[in-house]
Amino acid sequence: MATLQEKLKNNSRNVSATIFFVFITLSALSAFYPSRHPEGGPFDSGTIAFMLSASGLVLLMTPGLSFFYGGMVNARSIISTMLQSFVALGIVSLLWYVVGFSLAFGDDIGGIIGNPSTFLFFDNVGLAAHDRIGTALPFVLFAAFQLKFAIITPALITGSFAERVRFWGYVIFVCLFCLLIYCPLAHMTWHPDGLFFKMGVLDFAGGTVVHISAGFAALAGAIFLGRRKSHLEQKNHTAVNVPYVILGTGLLWFGWFGFNAGSALESNNLAVLAFINTNLASASAMLSWMLFDIVRGKKASAVGACVAAVVGLVAITPAAGFVSFGSSLFIGVVAAIVCNLAVHWKTKSDLDDTLDVFPCHGVGGIVGMILTAVFAKQGGLITGQTGLFLHHLLALAIVSAFTFFGSLLLYRIVAFFTPLRVTEEEEDMGLDISQHEESVFLQGKNFVR
Repeated sequence: MATLQEKLKNNSRNVSATIFFVFITLSALSAFYPSRHPEGGPFDSGTIAFMLSASGLVLLMTPGLSFFYGGMVNARSIISTMLQSFVALGIVSLLWYVVGFSLAFGDDIGGIIGNPSTFLFFDNVGLAAHDRIGTALPFVLFAAFQLKFAIITPALITGSFAERVRFWGYVIFVCLFCLLIYCPLAHMTWHPDGLFFKMGVLDFAGGTVVHISAGFAALAGAIFLGRRKSHLEQKNHTAVNVPYVILGTGLLWFGWFGFNAGSALESNNLAVLAFINTNLASASAMLSWMLFDIVRGKKASAVGACVAAVVGLVAITPAAGFVSFGSSLFIGVVAAIVCNLAVHWKTKSDLDDTLDVFPCHGVGGIVGMILTAVFAKQGGLITGQTGLFLHHLLALAIVSAFTFFGSLLLYRIVAFFTPLRVTEEEEDMGLDISQHEESVFLQGKNFVR
């Protein structure tokens, strides 16, 4: 009778073989599919240069996230954790080209999702402008910019189930999440005929689409995969490589300027506003977190400062182009205090969200979404109007339920085909070796465990 390890190895081989077959099939189809890529112009070279730079900056955020997360896990799962972020670059890029962009920005179906045939294999996505976006920009550049948002969203989720997820199960989840959770949210929020767009919901650069969705998917993942052995034994979780965390934070902060300023889609005053607001919120959040820790009798820590800087970036993302400088600074302060308390309360619970994805990205995104409706210069509560605020609360309830329960369903579907959780032996061994046969402790050809 085959052992459990042999069964798991055969399952992984079958799953990876199936994924390989699908990849080869899609590659062949893309070569022969009669896609049209219209050419047009002339375009403003400054706008194109700006958006190319912004797209590159957002792409840099995913490797930055891999360092940020990799520095905070145990030494036996650094490579696995970093790869989970990094591999999303390849997976989502392919899905986005084939059908993802069409699901997000294709012809509207019920205000929920786009028609998958509209831009299938980037059909009609080329160097010409398109009426789907209100700017003189090559449509394929807009698609490339939006791709980078789709890439980092599932990568954010990985921190919640770090140190215990099987690699190929995670790959399948990324595919399903991208197509069935992210794309509908992007359509509802940013497509002119989308449900939230018509409600007037403001999400300048992805606070709802990216961070709240990733936060609730992370919460569902942490619950579904259960607690780590070390968490059950109540062992303290400490960052294994703080310089990695600082490096990752620097890359994220740098890339976030493309994330938020680039969402203006032009090199204009709106981009400048988003750029300055981004920096103010992150800076104020970092200082607030450290000062709040000191007030509570703790010491200011490098990891705390880095987490806080990211929290500020998360919170300002939906508001970056809609609020004033002073409001953005205050949003960073509020987000830091609320998320600091959320992390503290999580540590007192049985929830094993390894890297605090929900308390930071989920809660930070919620704070940002609510405060956007408060401080928006047009329609915000500070202007005496309540409609926008109520619409944001309604949208928040819908997004929270959709992403949490939808992600739980996706985890169950994946687990039906392949195990999502590593065995206790593999967890003790560390995911670097058990999932990839690599290790930061590799000496010659022998693994030091």
